[in-house]
Amino acid sequence: MKRVLIIEDDERIAEVERDYLEANEFEVETVIDGRSGLTAALNGNFDLILLDVMLPGLDGFKVCKQLRAELETPILLVSAKREDIDKIRGLGLGADDYIVKPFSPSELIARVKAHIARYERLTGSKATVENVIRAGGLEINVDARRVFVDGREIKLTNLEFELLNFLAQHPNVVFNREVLFERIWGLEALGDSATVTVHVNRLRDKIEPDPNRPKYIETVWGAGYRFNS
Repeated sequence: MKRVLIIEDDERIAEVERDYLEANEFEVETVIDGRSGLTAALNGNFDLILLDVMLPGLDGFKVCKQLRAELETPILLVSAKREDIDKIRGLGLGADDYIVKPFSPSELIARVKAHIARYERLTGSKATVENVIRAGGLEINVDARRVFVDGREIKLTNLEFELLNFLAQHPNVVFNREVLFERIWGLEALGDSATVTVHVNRLRDKIEPDPNRPKYIETVWGAGYRFNS
């Protein structure tokens, strides 16, 4: 049975989330503040963390940042704020997705299932096209899931690695954000394809000699992104 940690200070909302998750055969633990949630997440073996942004003690952004430094577990941020800047901030701190209140129970369950499935697919599968991809000073060891730039290892999240690997496995092919979102996140119409832009920018910050003039992941204006081999 998959385990989900809910970090939510509104007990009514937490109860509704728990009830729907349990009805869909998830094992659920709830915590009502940021510091307790951080401790529970770091010490528990959860398949996904449902993290509210507005929390007492330690807000969801700070919890997300500390969790991502230690864990690769999928993090789904929950907030009543609809501003894009909050979504971008959360994704930039390592969250996998962002869902805005109020949301339907079916959307919540679909997102939770999709992110757990995606995480299991990314961590449990091996690419078969080739084991090592090289382009200039960039080296991607597919089976070991390690990336090097000029001989220096670069730490990527699972999503960042999968996005880079997918693009590198299809050099010189342009993919728009919607296609990348569906192929990497596996959510089709769910969520916001702007998530792709955030992750591309994070990748560039890590692998490009000059992120403002990228040579590996190129933007094709009005079309999408392509990997230059």
